[in-house]
Amino acid sequence: MSKIIFYEDRNFQGRSYECMSDCADISSYLSRCQSCRVESGCFMVYERPNYMGNQHLMKRGEYADYMSMMGMSGGIRSCRLIPVHRGQFRMRIYERENFSGKMNELIDDCDNIMERYHVTDCMSCQVIEGHWLLYEQLHYRGRMIYLRPGEYRNFRDLGISGMRLMSMRRITDIC
Repeated sequence: MSKIIFYEDRNFQGRSYECMSDCADISSYLSRCQSCRVESGCFMVYERPNYMGNQHLMKRGEYADYMSMMGMSGGIRSCRLIPVHRGQFRMRIYERENFSGKMNELIDDCDNIMERYHVTDCMSCQVIEGHWLLYEQLHYRGRMIYLRPGEYRNFRDLGISGMRLMSMRRITDIC
């Protein structure tokens, strides 16, 4: 069973809120979040409610001063549990919105989509199997987007604007 504990103050001080699943609005339980502890499992945390804004992957561990460490000025406002996936991984990426333009299918990690697939941009995708992280920079760096199985017609709808996606990684047994 997965579990993350959010604290209002740094160093695990102040009021706390325990979460074992998705939470669309942590501010319903805490006025702010400046530290957290992942006791088990893996979570994606977001700086805005409803799984919007900048995102960070949180694996098992302690994050005593989360805001300064991750650069989230507004703190954590929502979180998503990332379930363990033990099957195949498959995702189709498209050069343009609404699944148009050049299409490529991924079944493994890609540290440079421009070099491997000769595309300049990725603006929509279909996650068929598995859970994925998409990064704005080559070699899995920079801001990221977590995608679970489903259709994503326009990445701007995810609350991330002005972000070009340059690398993709499967979420395997890292959690």
